Amino acid sequence: MRIFRHYEELPAIVRGGVVALGNFDGVHLGHQAVIGKALELARQLGAPAGVMTFEPHPRSVFTPDQSPFRLTPFRIKARLIEALSVDFLLMQHFDKAFAAHTADQFIEEVLIRGLGVRAVVVGYDFCFGKGRAGSVDMLRGRSGFETVSVDAQSGPDGQTYSSNLIRQSLLDGKPDVAARLLGRPWEIEGRVETGDQRGRTIGFPTANLHLADYMRPAKGVYAVRAGIDQGSDTVWHDGVANLGSRPTFDKQDVILEAHLFDFDGDLYGRHLRVALAGYIRAERKFDGLPALKAQIAKDCDTARAILSEAAPL
Repeated sequence: MRIFRHYEELPAIVRGGVVALGNFDGVHLGHQAVIGKALELARQLGAPAGVMTFEPHPRSVFTPDQSPFRLTPFRIKARLIEALSVDFLLMQHFDKAFAAHTADQFIEEVLIRGLGVRAVVVGYDFCFGKGRAGSVDMLRGRSGFETVSVDAQSGPDGQTYSSNLIRQSLLDGKPDVAARLLGRPWEIEGRVETGDQRGRTIGFPTANLHLADYMRPAKGVYAVRAGIDQGSDTVWHDGVANLGSRPTFDKQDVILEAHLFDFDGDLYGRHLRVALAGYIRAERKFDGLPALKAQIAKDCDTARAILSEAAPL
C-alpha cells in the first residue's frame, strides 16, 4: 500500500480509482464495509482502490483543547487499512485552510482534479466541505464519477457499528462490547518506557506505555494480550494491566502498566501492542505494598481465567 499526504501530489498510477472517503477512526466493522465496497467496485472496474482520510482528525483542529479521543492514531489506522488490501491511502493533511474548502471546491479540486476519481464510496451520513455542507445527495448529483453510499451496519445484536459507541463502551469498562463493534480487541501500542521499576521489587515487573493521543478508557485493571514485534511477526503473551494514575503511589499521569505472564525478557525501548480482553476491577488506592501485592496476585488469576476463554489473536 502506498501512502500519500496531499491530494495534489498523487501520481498517475493511483488516479482514476475508486476511493472510500471518511475519517475511519477505529476502522471498525462499519468502516470496513465502506472500504470493502470500494475494493469490490475497484476490482469490477479494473481500477485502483484507495482510501482518503484526514490527519490530524478534524475534531482536534476545531477543538484542540478537548481530551484525547482517538481510537486509532495515524500509525495504527494506516496499518489497519493496509490489512484490508487497498492499493493506496491518502492521509490528507487537515488544517483550517483545508477546512475552508466549500463542498463544491472539495468535489472539483480534490475529487475530480486531485484524485481523478472514477467512483467514491461513503457511509450513509458522510458530510464534507466548509460547515459540513456537502452530503451524499450532493455527491450523487455530480457528473463525472459514480457515488455509492453504504447503509448503517449493525451486528447480530442490533448494535450499529459506531466510533462514538466504541468510545463509550471503553469509558464504561466494556472492552468486550468495543471488540464486537471493532471486529477485534481494542489496542494501545507504543514504545516501552522506563518507569519507577517498583513492580520488579514485588514480583510483578511491568512494561509501561504512555497513552499519548489515545482516548482514556475506564481506569482499572484489565486482562490483556501483549504483542511483541519479532521481525515482521507479532508474538502475543497473556497478561494483566493497570490503566490509571497509580493512586497508591500518589501519581497523577495516566499510563498503562502491563505485566506479562511467564515472560522475563527486556522490553525497554521495544514496540509493544496491548489488547484489552476484559475488565477486572476499578483502580483503587491500597494501604501498602503487601495489600497491593496480594490484590495483583488475585488479578492475575482472574485475568488467566478470562483469557482462557478468549479467542486467540
